[in-house]
Amino acid sequence: MSNNLKNKRALVTGGSRGIGAGIIRRLALEGVDVALTYVSKPDQAFEVAKAAREQGVRAITIQADSADPKAVVAAVEQMVAELGGIDILVNNAGIIVIAPVDEFRLEDFDRTVAVNIRGVFVATQAAVKHMQAGGRIITIGSCNADRMPFAGGAVYAMSKAAMVGLVKGLARDLGPRGITINNIQPGPIATDMNPADSDVADTLRNLMALPRYGSADEIAAMVAYLASPEASYVTGASLTIDGGFTA
Repeated sequence: MSNNLKNKRALVTGGSRGIGAGIIRRLALEGVDVALTYVSKPDQAFEVAKAAREQGVRAITIQADSADPKAVVAAVEQMVAELGGIDILVNNAGIIVIAPVDEFRLEDFDRTVAVNIRGVFVATQAAVKHMQAGGRIITIGSCNADRMPFAGGAVYAMSKAAMVGLVKGLARDLGPRGITINNIQPGPIATDMNPADSDVADTLRNLMALPRYGSADEIAAMVAYLASPEASYVTGASLTIDGGFTA
């Protein structure tokens, strides 16, 4: 590790599992004090934070549903109060609902937008009030913003495509303040929610240039780069890490 991020403070939404947990691990290795939000399973969140503390950093867990704006703002305020500030925000929390268009429930549509778009905006709005020049905001989108290869995923794809526009627009707002914002678009990543040994995984691998699933650590490595001083000239970008899924 380069120690470029040592003593920085980061909030990762949805950080108790999958990609979020991988991001917490990597940031802790870089010397970043971390806070993570979770909706349920506090024991799982605690274990992620415990592993981070074993790297010698401070780590806290905060229960907050990204669909609830008040909870999102409260999570940012709690993180700032307990860790003394915020330098990095990783908007990782997200949901996916797959259903045919004529069966897709409006409540699922509304929750997808609430978590995947509104939650990102609310967290960003709350965080930048406390950020200094050099602050970093990183969103975790999806390559499905560019390619949705199966039926039933239109609403999820829409939400991730909207994130691209949101990041581009916010880059204009935040650039004069010395704060960057970027979007990472993962392809298929091996997690407990998306295992690499399923029938769906076999189908997806056939669509990729590199016929394998990625790992949470590979996404976390891009997060570490975008959070670092080396990425100070990168903003408003959507960076795809998908094994050639959209190639």
